[in-house]
Amino acid sequence: MVRGEYYQTLKANNSPLVILLHGFGDQILIPCKLLARSLVKQGYACFVLYSIFHSSRVPETVKSRLRQLTPEEWYEGYQISVTDVRQVIDWANCRPEINGEQVAAIGISFGGFITAIAMGVDERIRSGIFIISGGNGEKIAKLSRKNTMRKTYNDIEYNNAQDSFRQYLAKVAEKGVENVVPPKKSFLTDPLTFAHNLKGRSVLMINSFWDEYIPREATLDFWEASGRPEIVWYPATHSTIWLWYPAISRKITNFLKSTFNNRR
Repeated sequence: MVRGEYYQTLKANNSPLVILLHGFGDQILIPCKLLARSLVKQGYACFVLYSIFHSSRVPETVKSRLRQLTPEEWYEGYQISVTDVRQVIDWANCRPEINGEQVAAIGISFGGFITAIAMGVDERIRSGIFIISGGNGEKIAKLSRKNTMRKTYNDIEYNNAQDSFRQYLAKVAEKGVENVVPPKKSFLTDPLTFAHNLKGRSVLMINSFWDEYIPREATLDFWEASGRPEIVWYPATHSTIWLWYPAISRKITNFLKSTFNNRR
């Protein structure tokens, strides 16, 4: 069952909808709520979606080992999360105060991965904003400076894995993701797999110069594959980017105004 908080505009008339997805755990829910409170004043209905990995939703049997999930559990988590986004859009289409043809999604960190995948498979999301996010999961695992993210690869294993992923991405771009069997199931939860569907669409990326979780190389891989959309870099780490919250909030507001072109 989808869980979240809905922010309805006072005018409640044909409002665009912004879906906000937080990062892994609970703490990154705070900037989502701050952005929602700001955007609702600008005439946007907002839905802050509680991730399947939020403490209010994650099963008790999983809470103690969130960093040691099996590949199957990770896949299920991504699958549920993307489905949640699409169900929120279904729900919004039944709300008379929401314009179901004007939907944006903002994803932070893990939420950015989910937003990218959801936008890649659902054209109802007209605009996507990805904050401290990227693509190419195996590159993240190889180059991340955080022990919780990093995996040990020797160079041969890593290069072979990257070659396999590149070949898979080429086939997906040609035939469609539903018509290609991935060599690894994790390829189906990688934003890079869906990035070719974002080319030419309304996309904004907001990233940190010194992100210790998402290496710059992985962010640029996603940026390149998405058609080189607008990207903004802040002198910050994964967590301290929120010291730039006023500038980030203004950037997002202006970007959404340019997309929907009818808010004050």
